Amino acid sequence: MSNSSPARYRTTNWSSYTASLRKRGSLLIWLDKDMTWLAPHNGDPGRPAVFSDAAIQFCLTIKFLFKLPLRQTTGMVASLLKLANLDWTLPDYTTLCLRQRTLAVQVPYRHADGPLKLLVDSTGSHTA
Repeated sequence: MSNSSPARYRTTNWSSYTASLRKRGSLLIWLDKDMTWLAPHNGDPGRPAVFSDAAIQFCLTIKFLFKLPLRQTTGMVASLLKLANLDWTLPDYTTLCLRQRTLAVQVPYRHADGPLKLLVDSTGSHTA
């Protein structure tokens, strides 16, 4: 059996390589300030949900995209809301843990030349 060494690739166009790495790390997040963040009371018996499905979906999408544990997810979402100048209350990690059992986070991945765009409106999170 021969012990061949793995192929070795050398980067020759460093400016193009650096630009592609920058694009890969780019992320745009658009938050609709008119979205329903808090859940309306629907009249069902029992304790009503505090946060809408769209709010939970957004938090879980951030968790999925950045591969974060739930506690770090709440910190990142709090930072994003602060950057967007939104004074919305934030679900704690227990709420996210319980609600993630009933909501499926679907982030379709499509290779694109530009940044990943995350649009958050009253229907939930969408990537483009």
